[in-house]
Amino acid sequence: MEIYDNDLNAEIIGFGALNVDKLYSVDKIVSHDEESFITGETDTPGGSAANTIVGLARLGCSTSIIGKIAEDDDGDLIEYNLAINGVYTNNLIYSETGSTGKCIGFVDNDGERCLYISPGVNDDIKIGEINPLNIMRCKIMHYTSFVGDSFNTQIELLEKLSKETLLSFDPGMLYVEKGFEEIKPILERTDILLINESELRLLCNNDDADLKELTVSLLDLGINTIVVKQGSKGAFAISNSEECFVEAFECDAVDTTGAGDSFNSGFLYSFLKGYGLEQSCKIGNWVASKAIQGFGMDKFPTAKELEEFF
Repeated sequence: MEIYDNDLNAEIIGFGALNVDKLYSVDKIVSHDEESFITGETDTPGGSAANTIVGLARLGCSTSIIGKIAEDDDGDLIEYNLAINGVYTNNLIYSETGSTGKCIGFVDNDGERCLYISPGVNDDIKIGEINPLNIMRCKIMHYTSFVGDSFNTQIELLEKLSKETLLSFDPGMLYVEKGFEEIKPILERTDILLINESELRLLCNNDDADLKELTVSLLDLGINTIVVKQGSKGAFAISNSEECFVEAFECDAVDTTGAGDSFNSGFLYSFLKGYGLEQSCKIGNWVASKAIQGFGMDKFPTAKELEEFF
């Protein structure tokens, strides 16, 4: 069953994998031939685009997401989580076969993690399953990664986006590892690139250049704004008219899964509000600092909390 409702016009629409994060707290993250032990476990709805979209909804933006779920318990959990957080579900695609995507994660005592993806029906999204009427008037389309063939559907959808719609792109390591030429069609349409430092250096095949040198080279593609997320250090951002570095907020990290996604929420929220580059990064850093103090989306801040802090 597919839900189309042209009256639900979201400001920001995400397009990415929908997963249930099955997170295991462990004593330590091990390497080859090592052992550790599990101290706790939890199932939380996730996926990079979903994390960002839910974060934006909690900040008061109207949002929706293009993604596919199966008719199973994990799919029900994802749909319920989107609904209770105020995300329009008119762009959800339902598969009668297969299984909903999963992300198996191991999180150590410092909040660091390693992840394994089981994509399920995420990788079977076809362009004909997306209603173009539902995306015509969105202000920002936010792309994140898929493991498989839905990447090609994202490229096909570029031609159907309004010229007035900004494209925000967080490629993640999955897409960066495809190589520059393969993701170039998306990069050339991108208005806001949200990427971490490791991904940027791999994308540009340069471990030695400073960040400004690397980002300037990407501005030449026509990207208007580039934000380089640097984890606990903060964020560096540059556009055609300004640049800044904003330090991260100190906090006690419980789980860093989705830290970059929650940063995206704060940054895109601020961008929609017309804030400058530095203030947008500051709000992005603050949202991320709140989100990583718990598991899943429970700690994602609300519009009221943001207003009280800033």
